[in-house]
Amino acid sequence: MSTFALLSRIRASAPWALRHLVFSLVLAALVASLVIGAWFPPPFVEISGGLSLFVLIAAVDVVCGPALTLLLLHPGKTRKALIVDIGLISVVQLAALMYGVHTLSLARPIALVFEVDRFRVVSYADLDVSRPEAVPDWVQPWGFETPRLLGVRSARTAEEKWESVDASLQGIEPSQRPDWWQDYDSSTSQVKKRAKPIELLLTMHPHDRQRVQAAASQAAVKAKEHETSRYEELLWLPVVSRQTMGWVAFIDPHTARIRGYIKIDGFGV
Repeated sequence: MSTFALLSRIRASAPWALRHLVFSLVLAALVASLVIGAWFPPPFVEISGGLSLFVLIAAVDVVCGPALTLLLLHPGKTRKALIVDIGLISVVQLAALMYGVHTLSLARPIALVFEVDRFRVVSYADLDVSRPEAVPDWVQPWGFETPRLLGVRSARTAEEKWESVDASLQGIEPSQRPDWWQDYDSSTSQVKKRAKPIELLLTMHPHDRQRVQAAASQAAVKAKEHETSRYEELLWLPVVSRQTMGWVAFIDPHTARIRGYIKIDGFGV
């Protein structure tokens, strides 16, 4: 095919590809409402990597469909050939989209678990499911619950403690094992004991002092009964996930409730 003929064919297919592009963008927007609105509520859309993963999936899907339309569809084809081409394009695009959404469902945060001296965001893909009977019924990749705030219990026996150490050496932390989860209320005393004062965070990040104070002040506004309304009294702990270690959670000194978050290193590295 000559260059002129190729350009003529692309010019003829362009209006169809443009309509397909608009349809793909609308579809991507619907998926975005699911991802950001339900599966990855702020700030988990960043902490869990949901935003970058969605952008990659959406970009592939938005480019894939219209590009195939531009290459395959042509007004000069027979009706039967057009139906076959449209069907092929639809199958390829929907298969790519469904695979992407499935990947997002596995990456979505299931729980935010207090573990020793930090909060860990646990996704469905992070879970140790070697004991399926210990996995709660609400733990489902396609669920729509917001991440649950949980704690980690202590080892009950010396044998269990050594098994936990061995699992951690293999990269499976207690927060990723549902049989070690407990209600957050049972961990609040340990949370308050391990949490650090705001002044320490300000000292660790002198160049971000204003940003930290602004975020802490915003968190302090959302006070409930028996909680502080002074940002200087808030405590904090690092928040980690498979994607990042660069977040901090503000914690109420009286109730241990998480009052807010800020994207900043909490380990002083």
